[in-house]
Amino acid sequence: MKRALLVIVLPFALLQACGPISVAEAERQCLERARLAKQPRGEVSVGLNSAGKVAGGLELNVSSDYILGRDPSAVFDSCVMGRSGELPSRPLSQQPGWR
Repeated sequence: MKRALLVIVLPFALLQACGPISVAEAERQCLERARLAKQPRGEVSVGLNSAGKVAGGLELNVSSDYILGRDPSAVFDSCVMGRSGELPSRPLSQQPGWR
């Protein structure tokens, strides 16, 4: 009986997890995507390891939206619409943390 119930309930639970999220949550998630459409992000690190040798690293994030020259506002709007099913509550330029 438990197994049959699990077989029936599990697919519905998985589908619900794929459903739309709130506009506010979508805006928070999509802000970084808009930032990466505006410009690449990177990080350089230099230091000494325990043996006293110089160690370093480089991390660079470049999005396909940036490479294709997409407008960050359009990327943001499209991302929010795709995740929440609704337009953003305010434009990208008025989002907290933008710029």
